[in-house]
Amino acid sequence: MPNIFDFKLVFELIPRLLVYLPVTLEITILSMFFGLVLGLVLAIIKIKRIPVLYRLTVLFVSFMRGTPILIQLYITYYGIPIALKYFNYYNGTDYTVNNIPAMLFVLLAFTMNEAAYTSESIRAAIQSIDKGQLEAANSLGMTYFQTLRRIIVPEAFEVALPTLGNTLIGLMKGTSLAFVCSVVEMTAQGKIIAGNNYRYFEVYVALSIIYWALTIVIEQGIKRIEKKMSINDVKIVRRSGLHDRSAESV
Repeated sequence: MPNIFDFKLVFELIPRLLVYLPVTLEITILSMFFGLVLGLVLAIIKIKRIPVLYRLTVLFVSFMRGTPILIQLYITYYGIPIALKYFNYYNGTDYTVNNIPAMLFVLLAFTMNEAAYTSESIRAAIQSIDKGQLEAANSLGMTYFQTLRRIIVPEAFEVALPTLGNTLIGLMKGTSLAFVCSVVEMTAQGKIIAGNNYRYFEVYVALSIIYWALTIVIEQGIKRIEKKMSINDVKIVRRSGLHDRSAESV
């Protein structure tokens, strides 16, 4: 009987695939960070309904949420050079993307995609904050940016954390599409290995084990953060309760 499935080969492939784990993590972490920053800006624009920017934001979010990330990667990777050629033609310039690493196109596409999704989560989280706290901040003379930094962002982050955790997991798995922009990460390396030894099934089983393990690590990390936040909330409530009782006794 032929060797249909080589179980030992799966575990031999995992270290070879993990060599490219830093590339996967780089795409995930950087895209999530810049996506959160841009998502916060988009959420504020939608909440404040800033003229012109509001309509552009609605259009941007609708497009990014309504099209596959694979198509967005293709548009970014092939569209930007084409747009640059038109710009050079009409403006007499000579800009080129030849020296720009493919990784930047990947980061741009994933960042915009994450910004569109996280903006809705952040917007909902911000709107769930008790308006009394915002009114209290205004009465203390705090500027909007002070209120944003001290009250809105921390509380909104706590509310949106479970959703953002799921988004992070989806982003990490989505990085497997980065190979369409000539970026070699774990999945791309798996395709290269499988093309050499023709053991496609073993390669993809090895990849699935790695992504599954990464998902578990992220889930546990999110749970720890949630637990730590809940402990801090209890401490704050207890301190405020002691303060109230001491004030009453006086």
